[in-house]
Parts: sequence; C-alpha cells; structure tokens
Amino acid sequence: MTLFERLKPKFWDYRDVAAGPFKHLFNFRRLWALAVALTSLVALIPLISITLIDYRVTQKSVESEVLLRTARLVSNTWRTVSFFLAERRSALDFVVRDNSYDSLRDPKRLSAILENLKQGFGGFVDLGVIDSTGRQITYAGPYKLEGINYSNQVWFKDITDKGVNVSDVFMGFRRTPHIVIAVRYDLPNASFYVLRATIDTDRFNELLAHLEVSGQGDSFLINKDGFLQTPSRDYGKVLDRIPMSVPAFSPKTRVYEGVYPDNKQLVIGYAYIHDTPFILMIVKQKSELMKPWQKTRFQLLGFLIVSIAIIVFVVLSVATYLVNRILIADQKRIMTLHEVEYSNKMASIGRLAAGVAHEINNPLAVINEKVGLIKDLFTIKDEFKGNRKLIELVDSALSSVDRCGTITKRLLNFARHLDVKIQMVNIGEVIRDVLGFLSKEAEYRSMTVSVNVPGDIPQFESDRGKMQQVFLNIVNNAFAAVKDGGRIDISVKHERADLISVTFTDDGCGIPESDLERIFEPFFSTKTKQGGTGLGLSITYSLVQELGGSLVVHSEVGRGSSFVVTIPLKMEKKEK
Repeated sequence: MTLFERLKPKFWDYRDVAAGPFKHLFNFRRLWALAVALTSLVALIPLISITLIDYRVTQKSVESEVLLRTARLVSNTWRTVSFFLAERRSALDFVVRDNSYDSLRDPKRLSAILENLKQGFGGFVDLGVIDSTGRQITYAGPYKLEGINYSNQVWFKDITDKGVNVSDVFMGFRRTPHIVIAVRYDLPNASFYVLRATIDTDRFNELLAHLEVSGQGDSFLINKDGFLQTPSRDYGKVLDRIPMSVPAFSPKTRVYEGVYPDNKQLVIGYAYIHDTPFILMIVKQKSELMKPWQKTRFQLLGFLIVSIAIIVFVVLSVATYLVNRILIADQKRIMTLHEVEYSNKMASIGRLAAGVAHEINNPLAVINEKVGLIKDLFTIKDEFKGNRKLIELVDSALSSVDRCGTITKRLLNFARHLDVKIQMVNIGEVIRDVLGFLSKEAEYRSMTVSVNVPGDIPQFESDRGKMQQVFLNIVNNAFAAVKDGGRIDISVKHERADLISVTFTDDGCGIPESDLERIFEPFFSTKTKQGGTGLGLSITYSLVQELGGSLVVHSEVGRGSSFVVTIPLKMEKKEK
C-alpha cells in the first residue's frame, strides 16, 4: 500500500451510484479541491504580497544604506585630501608673504625655509623660485635643477592666469612621478615670480593607503583624463589608465552603480577636489556589500516557505476534515432515508405475505377437505380399496397441501414478527425460519448448510423481527459469496451468563484485507456493477447495535469469511 493510499481521505474515491443527474453535487473531491484552492489563495496571496513588499523595501533600505555609507566615506576622505593640499598651499603662500623676493633668491635662505617646511608640515621634497620668464633662478632640494626653463610647461602657463597651481602627478625633468604646488607673487614693477614646491608622493599616497574600505573596496585618485594619481590595488599603478570612464563633474559627492571588468557590479563614489586636477574615487564590490542582505533575504525566504508550508498543511487538514464531516453527514442522512425505506419495504412485504398466506390458506383448506373426502370414499368402496395407485396419488395431493400450509405458516410468522418488538426468542427457531426461505436455493445449488444449536441455549428477550433481518442479510451475503457445491456453517455458543454468539462461516471468495475495515461503512460495496448499494451490511450492523450486540468479521481471500453476531440475553428497552 502506497503512502498516498494510506493518507487519502474517505471521500477521495467516493461515488454515489444513486446520484443520477446530480452527480456534481456529490463530487466531494471537487468540493475539497475548491475549498483548498480558495482558502489557500485567500491566505497565501496577502502573505506572499507582504513578504515580497518587505523583501523589496528591505533590499532598497540596505542598498540605500550602502550608498549613504559610501558617500559619507568619500566626503570624509575628500576633506582629508583637500586639507592636505590646502595646508601645503597655505604654507607656501605664507612663505611668499613672509619673505622678500631677494631673500628667497638666496639659496641658503631657501634651504632653511625648506627644512622648516619639512619639519613643520612634512611632505615637501624641494623648493624653487622661478622668475616671470619661466627660468628657475634658485633651487633647494636633492636635484640639480637650477636654470631650468619651465616657460613651456602647462602648469607655468596655468599659474600666470590663476595665481595658484596644483599639478597632477607627472614625470617632468626628474623622470619620476611627483606633484607640484606653485604660488605666484606679484612684484611692484608689474613683474612676478613663482615659488614652486614638490610634494612627496609617498606621503600623498599614504592618505589613501591606510583607508579602510568595506566590500573589498579600493580608494585612489585620478586626474581628469582617467590616469591614476595614486596606486590602486585593483586597477594598476601610478599613471596607469583606469578601465572605466571618468565620472562627470559634480560640485558635490556622488555615488552610482556600474558594471565594469569581469562583469562585477560596483558601487562607485567620487568627488572632485576643488582647485586641483584630482578626482577622489572609492570603488566597492556590491556583492560583498550586500552579504548582510543575503542573510536577511534567506531569513525572509525561509519565513515565507515555512509559513506557506504551515498554511498549506492547515488548509489541507481543515478542508479534509470538513469535507469528511460533510460526507459522513450526507451518508447518515441518506442512510436514515434508506432505513426508513427499508423498514417500509419490510412492513409492506409483511402485509403482502400475510395477505398472500390468508388468500392461499382458504383454497388450500377446501382442497384438503375435498381430497380427504375422496380418500375416505376410496377407502370405503371396495372397488377402490385395493387400488394402491389411486391411494398414493391422493396421499401425494394431501402431502402437497400440507407443504403449502407449512409455507404459508412461515410467511405468517415472518409477517407477524416484523411488527413485534421485544418478546421471548428461541434462537434455533429464528435460524430455521430464515433458512426455510433459502432451502430450495441451497438444494438447487448443491450447497451444504449446517446448523449447530446446543441444547443449553436458553430462550431470551429480544426483537425477533430485527434478529430475523440480521440473520437473513448475513446468510444472503454468504449465499452470494459461496460457489455452487459450497458450504455454510451456522453455530451458536453460550459465551457467558448474559451473552450468546451466532457464527456464520462460509468457504466463499473471502474479503480483501483492504476492504475489511470499510465493509460496514454506508454505501461501500464491491458489487456496484451488479446493482449493490453498499447498505446491506451497514443496516445489518445498525440492527445488531439496536439489539445491544456487536458484529465482527474475519476473512481471508480464497478461504472464506466468518461473521460473528454477539447478542445479549436481555435487551434493554430504549425510550423513543
């Protein structure tokens, strides 16, 4: 037996053979499916909708938090870099304002200023004074750069217009990456000079090297052409071009999402550093940033799955229970109607049997009287006295009349006991009366029917009519199960002081084990194609219970069946 066969409800294979054109009203499987579908939809749609809404809201919240944190980190880092550059630019501006042009042209004085800047601020590599023609007239630092002409350099052209210049990282005459900050100072003779300082790129790089960036992120500076100004862990070394587009100018910090090399989804925050060619960029991997969301997502999905499972289980259980109750209530209603019909039918049969018996008894009495007179005449007259053939014919007629009389008496007894309730009952007589109706069928089919009623079985009070119906139904079932030439044994036992049992055993086809638990259920029948209604044993079971007894069955396929009816010796009267 499969798991489904064990779990399937009673109504699953139920078919009402008497439903006629209204079969759809008794399709309990369809009713169950509709109840499950509608209840599940009503319960699950709000749950799934709320979960999906919460899923999207939570996801958006996490994504917004990621963007907000990235923007905050970019802004804070932007302030650090801007302060670093502004601090050194202000230092140069102070030097220009605190020293005359002549003093700055003194190499010793310029070297002393450089040393003070290194000790006071750090990050300075060298200092140079450049005249208005672009020639470096004084230099303090590790290189020999006196007399170099910068007039063709872009930064020199830019400073003549703006007064201050912060260059991007370039190689220059040193052939090594460096940054230059230059300040112009106007002289009284309408000329000018420029104080130019080189910033240590290692110190500059340290601003971002120790920055902790979540999501396996990277922080670096680029110029407006997309070349790295500081080393990047993922995108190369200084002066390499990054494999992504330069973000559009914005006066404020901006954060956006993009898909770049290796199809990685990135969160990119950037900020333009004012009055410099630098763009601060912080790049994070979105998959790493969203890992906390992955845990929340799995929790939401787990909650949804568990909730759906619980709801479906409850819906299935409740729908199955309710439809089963509807089926049982409907069966009880129909069974009650059938019992009423059965009782009316038995009452009608009783009245018909009584009428037939009375109608037959009258002509039988006349026949018996006339045949008896003929026999007397044959006996008196000498010419017929010796004719044995005639005497045998007359005796045969009288015997047939007696047999018909016995049958009519049996019919009258059957009809009379249908209306009688509690009375003294002889169990042997009841069994013989029942078998009397089937004796000819047993003789015709060569069946052996044995009855064993011990002499110590007492008479007792019970409902004889119901008892007759019980025995008749069981014997009829036995006759249907046994093949021609089969055997039926009926035995009575005195179980204890207040109980007797009647056992009906046959050697028929037997009942499958899967059907044994259901044979007393209303409308369960293995003979629906032969016109069975499934009510015979159900009504029999009810009648036995009304008698105060019990009915059990033992059966084995191919070996036969045994029905045991237990009846109390004193039946309790029930008030109606």
